[in-house]
Amino acid sequence: MAQALARASRPGSALTESIREYWNAHLHDLQIVSHPIGSPEFFQELERYRYDKLRYLPDFARFEQYESKRVLEVGCGVGIDLARFARAGADAVGIDLATAPIELAKANLRLKGLSGTVRVMDAEDMSFEDGSFDVVYAHGVLPYTANQDRLVAEVHRVLRPGGEALLMTYNRRSWLNWLSKLTGTALEHQDAPVYRMLSEAEFRRLLSPFGKLEVTPERFPVPTELHHGWKAALYNHVFVKGFDWLPGPWVRPLGWHWLAHARK
Repeated sequence: MAQALARASRPGSALTESIREYWNAHLHDLQIVSHPIGSPEFFQELERYRYDKLRYLPDFARFEQYESKRVLEVGCGVGIDLARFARAGADAVGIDLATAPIELAKANLRLKGLSGTVRVMDAEDMSFEDGSFDVVYAHGVLPYTANQDRLVAEVHRVLRPGGEALLMTYNRRSWLNWLSKLTGTALEHQDAPVYRMLSEAEFRRLLSPFGKLEVTPERFPVPTELHHGWKAALYNHVFVKGFDWLPGPWVRPLGWHWLAHARK
């Protein structure tokens, strides 16, 4: 069975191609956009929504700390975070398995007057030389990749000695997973060809190649713009406010995102 799964998830496999096709057809957070795709307002809407929903992200990514550093974003999508790295003075490189988001990432950088390199590439089989980057950033990529171990091995390989990896995955024991099951509301991109959640112990084991590792839970309830109707109203006005009243030690381990700062 293990050998069969390895064959199914090798670079260029049918599974990898189905993942590519899915992300070509499902741009992240597209549901909240009202302006034409590729317009300046389109990217502004996505950026505003992203940093409202993920309020912890600037502190996690620390965009301003990597001036003059060579930074690789794996799964860069339309380049919202990549543009932040580039604006802060990093030598920013972004890769994505899908073609559609890469073309939009190029447009995003161009419209913002920023320099950066973006390429279509499978993160499980990167063409970069060993030790090519000071920082590798992958937010929301591990849950959807064909082979998590291979991706982590590639991230480790392309980092320079002492380089830093900033990685995120989903917490199986989170408030959002529990709420999704309770209300019968599917999680975003749960229909992707690959969709995984991990416990903290599983995430730590996955990142065992790194010499130094810090894992913290994040992403707690904020009002939703994605859903509507009575369920959304109940969530926004009752659940979110009620969650904020719960003692921190109770809810801290239930964050929807596991975040890792790891050093090679």
